[in-house]
Amino acid sequence: MGKLYVCDHPLIQHKLTYIRDENTKTKDFRQLVDEVAMLMAYEITRDLPLEKVKVHTPVIEAECQVISGRMLGLIPILRAGLGMVDGILKLHPTAKVGHVGLYRDPETLQPVEYYVKLPTDVLERELIVIDPMLATGGSANMAIDVLKKRGCQQIKLMCLIAAPEGVKAVQEAHPDVDIYVAAVDDYLNDHGYIVPGLGDAGDRLFGTK
Repeated sequence: MGKLYVCDHPLIQHKLTYIRDENTKTKDFRQLVDEVAMLMAYEITRDLPLEKVKVHTPVIEAECQVISGRMLGLIPILRAGLGMVDGILKLHPTAKVGHVGLYRDPETLQPVEYYVKLPTDVLERELIVIDPMLATGGSANMAIDVLKKRGCQQIKLMCLIAAPEGVKAVQEAHPDVDIYVAAVDDYLNDHGYIVPGLGDAGDRLFGTK
């Protein structure tokens, strides 16, 4: 079973409070999401392998460490996942970015795929699927399916807020995928929204209704 990691660092929790606040304006909401994504990237990459290298400091030659092994690939689920990409790229500027476009049918609440574009070397990268909200788990599961059908194996899922129902759905469908979130909320309401949640992440990021 894939592990669930809740990133409970005080800075993340502080900023998440203002992300939830309905009075937070689009500009501030966007900046806060960017900042939390960067802080979460620190946690989600904690297990990246290191290798030793030698460098010349102004004083002496020293043995230091750099990241080795597989490179990163960021796979935001369009459109809301885009709001978290830049924050991660600030820490990992060499990561490549692919896109999976999904929308949720308002009647069935099921995801519908409309766009997929991945880096040409996607199989050589450790992938992070990115979406601010893990509600029913349908979109996350479909995005992970898209990657697995193309041969990808090392996949993690990164979200701001999750509902217990979504966590369970992903863990059952993809037991090899670890999930990283800033909070697990109470439940889904009848409209498929996370409670207490933060509303529609895409609308709040891009100022649409």
